[in-house]
Amino acid sequence: MKAISSIFAVLLLVLAVVGSSAVYIVDQREQALLFQLGEVVGVKTSPGLYLKIPFVQNVRFFDSRILTMDSEEPERYITSEKKNVLVDLFVKWRIVDVKQYYVSVQGDETLARVRLAQTINSSMRDEFGNRTVHDVVSGERDKIMEVMRQKANTDAEKIGVEVVDVRLKRVDLPQEVSESVYRRMEAERKRVANQLRSTGFAESEKIRADADRQHEVILAEAYRDAQKIMGEGDAQATAIYAEAFQKDAKFYGFYRSLDAYEKSFRSKEDILVVEPNSEFFKYMKDPTGHKK
Repeated sequence: MKAISSIFAVLLLVLAVVGSSAVYIVDQREQALLFQLGEVVGVKTSPGLYLKIPFVQNVRFFDSRILTMDSEEPERYITSEKKNVLVDLFVKWRIVDVKQYYVSVQGDETLARVRLAQTINSSMRDEFGNRTVHDVVSGERDKIMEVMRQKANTDAEKIGVEVVDVRLKRVDLPQEVSESVYRRMEAERKRVANQLRSTGFAESEKIRADADRQHEVILAEAYRDAQKIMGEGDAQATAIYAEAFQKDAKFYGFYRSLDAYEKSFRSKEDILVVEPNSEFFKYMKDPTGHKK
């Protein structure tokens, strides 16, 4: 009885081992290749539970997620101006044809990264060699990234890989070039600033001269108008005086004398030296002006 139980336990164990060897699970983040005697006999790209022949077939899994290849150190490239620039970038890629990926690089991610790095490096040298520093720093940066992605993707398709994106994280000038560029930029900014100051000073002098001219013109016109008005007033006053004199000469003389008295003795401190029998005191001695 014990022998039968032992045999039954062994059979169950063998069945369990065989059963576990006959199934495999593909995760949603993976793709799988089914091998039989070293040759690919099946490709599984959808997640699920699958069967295989135990001890004859084996399975190898590959990551189907988007992977990142980031440069460890900035690479040096030469622009069309024969100037060096340091470029730091990263690449997003994923496996789209797992069988081709296995055939091309033996399914080795390291080999795939080397192949992509070579492609990106070659594309970068071509693109940077046809552009200036300004283009690669800001002017055509987006265009460069898209062109590199397309070129890299064309080559990557040969190994079953898709290049999703290529991004330039940083484009810098080497230290020795940066100092020269900064000095030229500083000199250029100073030149522009001096030019603007000169233009501003010339404009300010022009504005001041125009303001001074307008000031003189306004004063001259105001003086001319004032003199004209004063002349007209004097003429009218003379005409009025003449008309009044013609109507009553005595009253006119009396009025003018009173006006002269008022102006002469307006202040207590005024001093007037006149002979007592002067014509000036005629109306003081006699309101009619007859006594002397």
